[in-house]
Amino acid sequence: QLQASGGGLVQAGGSLRLSCVVFGFAFDDYAVGWFRQAPRKEREAIYFISNRGTITWYADSVGGRFTISRDNAKNTVYLQMNRLKPEDTAIYYCAAAEVVKEYPPPPETMAYWGNGTLVTVSS
Repeated sequence: QLQASGGGLVQAGGSLRLSCVVFGFAFDDYAVGWFRQAPRKEREAIYFISNRGTITWYADSVGGRFTISRDNAKNTVYLQMNRLKPEDTAIYYCAAAEVVKEYPPPPETMAYWGNGTLVTVSS
């Protein structure tokens, strides 16, 4: 349903761009976004964008460094990550929900999940 890619190993201060391609449902009817899960931590929402791209929400921990965007023609959502820090190391998951009633959205409210892509930031 969702296929994420773009993770990898990068030095602190570097950049990565994650992509998530959606299959099998009407992409432009859904809000989409990214969660991450670091070792021994709970999965947390970090950035979301509404179905038309008019509303975005982000966690304080990534504000000013990460940017979300979506291309409805390509059924793809992107996460541009700049000025990466070692504490950004985690598995990153894309997810979709038809309605997001609260921010941060709880993981259990997501309708679809992508595979995880590992981001490792070395110091």
